Amino acid sequence: MPPEDCAELARYWAESLAEWAIPDEILAKAPEPPWGLPPGLFTPPPEPADTPSRRVALAPLQAKPGGGSVLDIGAGGGAASFALVPPATRLTAVDQSPAMLRSFAERAAERGVEAVTVEGSWPDVAVSVDPADVVVCHNVLYNVADPVPFLTALTEHAELRVVIQITANHPRARLSPLWSRFWGITMPQRPRATDALDLVRAMGLPAESQSFTTARPPVENRSELVAFVRRQLCVGPERDGEIERWISENGFGERQAVCIWWDTGRIQRSRYELDDVPAVIQPDLPDDDQAPAVA
Repeated sequence: MPPEDCAELARYWAESLAEWAIPDEILAKAPEPPWGLPPGLFTPPPEPADTPSRRVALAPLQAKPGGGSVLDIGAGGGAASFALVPPATRLTAVDQSPAMLRSFAERAAERGVEAVTVEGSWPDVAVSVDPADVVVCHNVLYNVADPVPFLTALTEHAELRVVIQITANHPRARLSPLWSRFWGITMPQRPRATDALDLVRAMGLPAESQSFTTARPPVENRSELVAFVRRQLCVGPERDGEIERWISENGFGERQAVCIWWDTGRIQRSRYELDDVPAVIQPDLPDDDQAPAVA
C-alpha cells in the first residue's frame, strides 16, 4: 500500500479527473461518440522536435552500445518513440486503438525499425509486455484515473529511465471557451502537471521535471482537425464554421508541456548526465490557454 500522502494525492488526482466527465445529458445529444483519436492527426513528423522529453529519453540510449529499446505506452502514431530512432533499434507500442497500432506498424516498416505492437490498456497488458531500456509515455496521464498502478508498471518495465510528457493543464482545457459557448458549462481547473509530479515523488520515485513549449506539427487536413474538435465537443457539423473560426483566431498549435522523468536505479545516472537538460521544478506553470496562439 502507498504511504498516506501518496494515497491522498492519488485520490485527489482521480477526483479531479472525474470532474472532466461529460454530463450524461450532453452525451445523449452527441451526434457521434466523443472518444477516439484520428490516426491522420497523430502521424509522427519527418523530423522530430528537439524537446526536453526527447533529449532526456535519448541520453541513456546514446550511452548504451547498440542503441537499446523503447517501450511507448499510449503510443498513438508513435511520435514519442520514433523520435528516438536512431539510436533506438527496437520499439514496442502499447495502445488501445487498433487503428493507431496499424499506423505505428506501417511507420516502423517504412523506416526499417524492429517493432512490436500490443493492443490493450496499461497496466492491464503489462504482464505480456517485455521491459525496455527506456519507457516513454506522452499525453496519456490525464486519462489515467488510477495512477499508482499505472506509474508502478512503467517503472517496473524500465531498465534505465521513464520519461512522461503531459500538458501543463488538462488537454481539453483549451476548449473551455467552446464548452461554455455551445453548452453553457464551465470546465474544471484541475488536475495539473504539478499534481502529477507531486504524486510521482510521493511514490518514492526520484522524479525531475522541466517545463517547455511544444507545438503540434502543421495539420494538412484542416477539415479533419475541425471534425475532431467537433466530436470532442459533442456537437454536429452545423457548428464547423464556428469551430474553424475559433481555431483560426486562437490557434491550436503551441501549448505548455512538462517533462517528468526518473531513473530506475539499474545503472549509474552519471553515465549519461545531460548538462543541457536541467531539473527545473516550476510549481506555478502557466495555464494552457495562455500559451501563444498559432493559427
